[in-house]
Amino acid sequence: MNPEVELDNDDAMIGTLLSRRAALRLLAASTASGLAFTHSSQAQTTLPSCIVRPAMTEGPFFVDEKLNRSDVRNDPSSKINSAGAALRLNFLVSSVNNKGCTPLKGAIVDIWQCDAEGIYSDVQNAVGKKFLRGYQITDATGKAAFLTIYPGWYPGRTVHIHFKIRHTHNNKPREFTSQLFFDDTFTDQVFKATPYNTRGNRNTRNTTDGIYRNGGNQLLLATKADGAGYVATFDIGLNLE
Repeated sequence: MNPEVELDNDDAMIGTLLSRRAALRLLAASTASGLAFTHSSQAQTTLPSCIVRPAMTEGPFFVDEKLNRSDVRNDPSSKINSAGAALRLNFLVSSVNNKGCTPLKGAIVDIWQCDAEGIYSDVQNAVGKKFLRGYQITDATGKAAFLTIYPGWYPGRTVHIHFKIRHTHNNKPREFTSQLFFDDTFTDQVFKATPYNTRGNRNTRNTTDGIYRNGGNQLLLATKADGAGYVATFDIGLNLE
């Protein structure tokens, strides 16, 4: 499979980015009244960690498999795990309004990504496979946790993971779709190990990825070593009003 042939639908950003000024305006009332944010009690001039992030294109490879599972590494039919370094990925989802940030319980968080060889499941030559896809429902603290692998790369795109968050608010369905990115220097170190080091040098990095350049720096994961693998936590606030 060559994902590059379907990149036409994966080259534009959707939605709007909540600017720093707009975010501060949204949160000013709660800060002024002395209310503490769920993930931060910082001063008004500093954004809380649950700040709204930029939406980005869903891309051509989303398939709603309805796989409720935290460990997304294997294909359910074969039970074989995708090769690659383990990555524990945690989402902390909040609702953001003029009262501050509140953990959002019951939100559906989907992730999907390519494997170490740059292949997505259930599309093109991998139709019927369901590796590296799944969803979790946020708990009372707004957390959804996944066990996946550090993603590989394919021509035309920097290293990334897609995610979608769905929630019903006041009987109205809400959906937010975006992508997570990785520091290039960190990725260079990860890709020195197998199975990543068998593919040669990737041709697209963050600075040359058209999607990353439209707000990707706000979607960077602070990834760190975790035993034989890696771990990262991503805070995100959704304006559901």
